[in-house]
Amino acid sequence: MAYFNIERRTLNNGESRYKATVFVKKNGRIVHRESKTFKKKAQANTFGKNRVADIETNGLNSAKTCTIGELIDLYMNDKDLYDKDGRTKQYCIRLLRDCDISKINTDSLKVSDLITHCRNRRNAGAKPATLSHDISYLKAVMKKAHPVFNIDANVEIFEDAFIILKDMELIGKSEKRTRRPTTNELDKLREALAQRQQHHANTIPLTDILDFSILSCMRISEVCGLKWQDLNIEHKTVLVRDRKDPRKKQGNHMLVPLLGGAFDIVMKQPKNKELIFPHNPRSVSAAFQRVRNKLGIEDLRYHDLRREGASRLFEKGYSIEEVAQVTGHRNLNTLWTVYTQLYPHKLHEKNSE
Repeated sequence: MAYFNIERRTLNNGESRYKATVFVKKNGRIVHRESKTFKKKAQANTFGKNRVADIETNGLNSAKTCTIGELIDLYMNDKDLYDKDGRTKQYCIRLLRDCDISKINTDSLKVSDLITHCRNRRNAGAKPATLSHDISYLKAVMKKAHPVFNIDANVEIFEDAFIILKDMELIGKSEKRTRRPTTNELDKLREALAQRQQHHANTIPLTDILDFSILSCMRISEVCGLKWQDLNIEHKTVLVRDRKDPRKKQGNHMLVPLLGGAFDIVMKQPKNKELIFPHNPRSVSAAFQRVRNKLGIEDLRYHDLRREGASRLFEKGYSIEEVAQVTGHRNLNTLWTVYTQLYPHKLHEKNSE
């Protein structure tokens, strides 16, 4: 037996949304559940009625089609799929939901539709690397359509689409980023962050985290996830759990040496909580961005501190294998080409040692 209900919720801006959830019961227990959210109650009601009628007529397991937007809704409501995606992929999928391409049926998608999508996004200011993410993440969602939701989807077109979109230069790799903060910029950042952390409402050791991020070459999410139980005081190492790896989403633990003053910064922190830096990484990044903007420092991202740290290690004479042990890179070519930007004048300092 199939049936549906509608729930109303209010967004932070006061607007209402209506979530239609369709259920299928068998032998007294729910065997299937799917939902979709609408701006108007009438739309939610229509969806619920039509979906129930479709299930009653064609059965739950009959292959069906829907719009790409509806498929994205199903994907985002599946905790085993969407919740395991990274922030960048989640953001991109939400953005695709609001694009015109979401109105096309999953079994009717053509290469020309992808071309139109890329052109529209390019005209709005998106770069080829961003559009490459669009197409890759849309393909990832479409590939789940049939095996997970029993929805027919024209996934085969993506093989040709990538070739054509590259030839048209609508998609491409991101430009190599070479930005490193200058000594003057870092001094200004430390001074401004020190003033900010003196505010009574601030509990984040911003200057310590800034310096630790450079010395450890860790992402801010990794810094704020370090645990005291994973610190080896004798060896001055720490276990970084679930380190980012494109081939392995979880369980990628790595023992990392705390070089330079990184270990001393750790030992300065209060030991009254499980985490060494028990703070929200987004709050740290936001504080950095506000201070950076106030100082008028242009084109500097928090992630650039990771490049700064790796570049410093190379300038000190560490081998690429040794630097990779700190940064966590499995692909040494990526480490060298993406995370390294050496200052030529530093070679004189090394030569004089």
